Amino acid sequence: MKKEIKFSLVYRDMWQSSGKYQPRVDQLVRIAPLIVEMGCFARVETNGGAFEQVNLLYGENPNKAVRAFTAPFREAGIQTHMLDRGLNALRMYPVPADVRRLMYKVKHAQGVDITRIFCGLNETRNIIPSIKYALEAGMIPQATLCITYSPVHTVEYYVGIADQLIEAGAPEICLKDMAGIGRPGMLGQLVRTIKEKYPDVLIQYHGHSGPGLSMASILEVCENGADIIDVAMEPMSWGKVHPDIISVQAMLKDLGFQVPDINMKAYMKARAMTQEFIDDFLGYFMDPTNKHMSSLLLKCGLPGGMMGSMMADLKGVHSGINMILRGKNEPELSLDDLLVMLFDEVEYVWPKLGYPPLVTPFSQYVKNVALMNLMQQVKGEERWTMIDNHTWDMILGKSGRLPGTLAPEIVELAKSKGFEFVDTDPQLNYPDALDAYRKEMDESGWEYGDDDEELFELAMHDRQYRDYKSGVAKKRFEDDLQRAKDAAMVKSGYSEEEIKKLKRAKADPIIAPSKGQVLWEVSVEGPSSAPFIGRKYQHDEVFCYISTPWGEYEKIWTGFTGRVVDVCAKQGDVVNKGDVIAYIQRSDIFA
Repeated sequence: MKKEIKFSLVYRDMWQSSGKYQPRVDQLVRIAPLIVEMGCFARVETNGGAFEQVNLLYGENPNKAVRAFTAPFREAGIQTHMLDRGLNALRMYPVPADVRRLMYKVKHAQGVDITRIFCGLNETRNIIPSIKYALEAGMIPQATLCITYSPVHTVEYYVGIADQLIEAGAPEICLKDMAGIGRPGMLGQLVRTIKEKYPDVLIQYHGHSGPGLSMASILEVCENGADIIDVAMEPMSWGKVHPDIISVQAMLKDLGFQVPDINMKAYMKARAMTQEFIDDFLGYFMDPTNKHMSSLLLKCGLPGGMMGSMMADLKGVHSGINMILRGKNEPELSLDDLLVMLFDEVEYVWPKLGYPPLVTPFSQYVKNVALMNLMQQVKGEERWTMIDNHTWDMILGKSGRLPGTLAPEIVELAKSKGFEFVDTDPQLNYPDALDAYRKEMDESGWEYGDDDEELFELAMHDRQYRDYKSGVAKKRFEDDLQRAKDAAMVKSGYSEEEIKKLKRAKADPIIAPSKGQVLWEVSVEGPSSAPFIGRKYQHDEVFCYISTPWGEYEKIWTGFTGRVVDVCAKQGDVVNKGDVIAYIQRSDIFA
């Protein structure tokens, strides 16, 4: 009998790799007991990365979500782990040291056991401080090697990084094969080399299935000493996501590895519930191509989780590019043509930018440069003329050292712009900031929250947190959801008028009891305006006012709790008695 292999369900990453949003806290609380009941997971990835930012984007408190989701797993003895971007912590750009240090105290208090710390450049100066902060807070720091395939990303390169991270105190190493392009043989050799030097260091493998190498990679790392394998489950396994627990367990069991059994009854219940979440609203934001595997991903090396945003980018520029081509009497391009051209440009750009591992946020930087280059070339202009500030920060060394060497033309371009290259500790560019955020909390009258978690959330995601507190985030999300639902109906062949009729058919009309002028009073903080679609009203809440010809202000009530699905009158419109002001769908019906 071979060694024991444990499994971790990357529930958070399943969603992030599939679409824009993730389940709400009420949904997470429902799925957690079924994941426990499956009986095959030693760990579950519960938060981190974009998870908590997404909570804020649809108007939900991420601190409550993390506490609620982690609780059932910890009670069952299942370890929870989060994704942590090192210098960037939980966002896409650098974070001050005092905010990073607070993060580990907050997350440990919220029930998170392990933090998976990675840097998109594999820059140890960005990872080592987080190892120390995590240990101070009582968390397990899992230091991460971002896996990619290039002339500079060799076994020796990765082992050298692992040496530094383990020496700094990391008891675990994760091989984060975020694009699934790590070659199985190299991954096996890397695991074996680390295990021979550090037999007590736990190794966890995380590989996406997009290019089709993941099962072979899992087999190789297990044969060479890996301890834990990240897996997914239906209906979101495979595609650009991760291999399914059922297939991985069967493969390893057949070869004699000790693996846990799967409670298939619970698996099917969890599978059905996850599909229910997709049908509820999450599926409106899931690109169907994320369910497809493609060997083309080996060519460009981009992570599978980026495909949805990349396709949205391509669709956004597609018509503009074809308009330029028509003006030049050149053949138009299909989306597939553009996709292959973009992959080719990424392949061209990547080595010239110093081979940054194609993981957040550097994968976005490389993709953006490639896309801008592509557009410029279609116009007949030069490459490299549209590089954003964040990408320049990477090029100039403000995020850390690049694994490879910059191309001479990039160095010359930087010098021509008067930019300076730096090689200082990246953290020194971002001074402490908590005092400024404490002042804002005090001036706004906001509570710091348990374990200073609300202070942390403001400091980590200041703009999104302010939008959450003001209600703007909730409004924006409801508008986003309604547009997605309408777009889906249009795609199904419904006209705008038919969509309007269908929405109204499921709702109750709010009728004007008298003739007069409609006055909305949704917010006292700004100009009075009509409520947004999806805005919830309680049964005892004033819906609007009618200013009658005889000078009275008549209050209009809904009489029930529900959400707005259509508004028929703008601020100041004159309505007659019996006119419909709006349509509201009762809450017991509204999804």
